[in-house]
Amino acid sequence: MKVEFGVIDHVDRQDEPIAKTYDSRLKLLELYDKAGFTTFHITEHHSTPLGLAPSPIVFLAAASRITERIRFAPLVLIATLYNPVRLAAEICMLDHLTKGRFEIGTGRGVSGVELGFFNVREQDAPAMYTEAMEVVMAALTRDTVDFHGKFFDFTNVPIELKPYQLPHPPLWYATNSPESAAKAARQNMNVVTLVGSAEAAKIIASYKEAWNASHGGSGKKMLKAGITRFIYVGESDRQAQERGAFGSRKFYESLVYLWRKFNVTAMSLEEVIRSAEATLITGTPAAVRARIEQELEESGANYYVPRFAYGNLTHEESVRSLELFTSEVMPHFQK
Repeated sequence: MKVEFGVIDHVDRQDEPIAKTYDSRLKLLELYDKAGFTTFHITEHHSTPLGLAPSPIVFLAAASRITERIRFAPLVLIATLYNPVRLAAEICMLDHLTKGRFEIGTGRGVSGVELGFFNVREQDAPAMYTEAMEVVMAALTRDTVDFHGKFFDFTNVPIELKPYQLPHPPLWYATNSPESAAKAARQNMNVVTLVGSAEAAKIIASYKEAWNASHGGSGKKMLKAGITRFIYVGESDRQAQERGAFGSRKFYESLVYLWRKFNVTAMSLEEVIRSAEATLITGTPAAVRARIEQELEESGANYYVPRFAYGNLTHEESVRSLELFTSEVMPHFQK
């Protein structure tokens, strides 16, 4: 079974100096690039230890200087928090800095608390996102932007920068919903989801059906419909399970940080960890390989996105897990 591999990172806070975490993640990115991962995905979060990369574009600009082949696709840039004309300009900058290795992943923002810090009301986010993306796409593909909406208003704005990739870089969307996956397919976007295989199968089936209906006769190759997982590959199943669980617990402590602080959910940390067990894969290379093969078959995904750095895993642990994955797991799926 042949499949492409990407890699994802929240750059979540560790019990280490922030600069040390950045250095670690950039060193890992060099290894991802050399190992043949096709695309690196980074998230955007604000005012939370869940994410130390509130500006994914800044982080990826640094990454562009130390990599050669790997592509970059944020999952996601929160379009509701940007001036869309400026966002389009920064996308163009990064597309040129990478010489066409940048891809555009956007969303409206999943955290009402985070949106509120920027005076964006959660109920306004869907319509605001639609407007923002209309402006972004206009700025990427036209010489002038004229747009008059409820949330954004632009008159005769000249556009100097165009993307390196014309008419624009490929598009991505992160989703846990069959309905939004179908919408993304109709718009010719790649998708990634973080749910268990049974739920992912419904999302990916919806995506494929909508993509075939909209683009099946175009001669285009179907885009990526992927699943993402927390991975820890170790020398033994027990050691890998212990360290993977250790890393994921700290990650989910960061995930629930704002929920606890502002009392916005009834789910406890333990409930969150239990619900996320389906997305943590640990074990020896053989065990991880078998689990991935099973998940690909169950979900119908054509793209697999592991995460090697999370929580308080040390840099050395992430590197060793990655080494075992790239030497003893990935080759099985590239035949």
